[in-house]
Amino acid sequence: MLIKIPKGWEIPENQVTPESDYVSRRKFIQNMGLAGAGALTLMNGCAWAKGKGVEEQLKDSQAQKIDAPHNENFVVNAELTDEVVAASYNNFYEFTTTKDRVWKLVDKFQTRPWEIEVGGLVENPMTVDLSDLVKKMSLEERIYRFRCVEAWAMVVPWIGFPMKELVNLVQPKSSAKYVKMLTFLRPNEAPQQKQGRLPWPYFEGLTIEEAMNDLTLLVTGIYGHVLPKQHGAPIRLVVPWKYGFKSIKSIVSIEFTSRKPRTFWNTLAPREYDFWANVNPTVPHPRWSQAMERMIGTGERRSTDMFNGYQSYVTHLYKT
Repeated sequence: MLIKIPKGWEIPENQVTPESDYVSRRKFIQNMGLAGAGALTLMNGCAWAKGKGVEEQLKDSQAQKIDAPHNENFVVNAELTDEVVAASYNNFYEFTTTKDRVWKLVDKFQTRPWEIEVGGLVENPMTVDLSDLVKKMSLEERIYRFRCVEAWAMVVPWIGFPMKELVNLVQPKSSAKYVKMLTFLRPNEAPQQKQGRLPWPYFEGLTIEEAMNDLTLLVTGIYGHVLPKQHGAPIRLVVPWKYGFKSIKSIVSIEFTSRKPRTFWNTLAPREYDFWANVNPTVPHPRWSQAMERMIGTGERRSTDMFNGYQSYVTHLYKT
């Protein structure tokens, strides 16, 4: 059987893997009756909403400044994505499957107070309010590339602390090999969680070596201020060498375990989304190529870098 791999930005309607064998993101959306195939279509150029609505919505977050030094070791030789554009185009399935509507649906979401439970195979388990946890950590600003599995990308100045600081604080036992993370479950605040077709709450995982990597960041801010809700407030993960769905938003639980944890998209569509989800231009998604990416806001098309350009930091993690 000849399988045609589409080039660049060509996204065919038919799927390489038979529909009966897996449930794809497109099928989720169709089943929920919320949007058609257009919900996964990349938007062109500056087509994102940049009106007063988003700018007004951002004012509350922008007023809450974070004084964090910029880490010059983490810079990108590219223009930052416009803040309003980045806030207008988000995957946050708890609220909607339509990326340019997330910001409109997060008002009811309460992000303070916010507790995080850290436990499992650790010497010092804790349940801590985020404000108290942040006081124990060293916040810094890092500019990272961000690459979505849907082949769009942006460049963002995140503010957070290395996850390895938290790992060192709780002291994992020698039997801990993986880190499992869980997000919130509040159907009254997140309308999509009222749909019973998806296994809420969202869950993700890393190996402990990935969690301890210098790049892995627990993020509380962006563009010099606290995270807006659509970016995963009040705390999210950012692993910039992986596709964006690995960077779980609005974390409430971190558990150290000896077994590889299930992950949300790998559980739902294992032939499309693997546990590792490392950015790799030579491995196409079953329905589109990953060789190219489009920068949101500008529409610029560029070649996808292996590990999103972070080879020197992470290649050693995957040598067999």
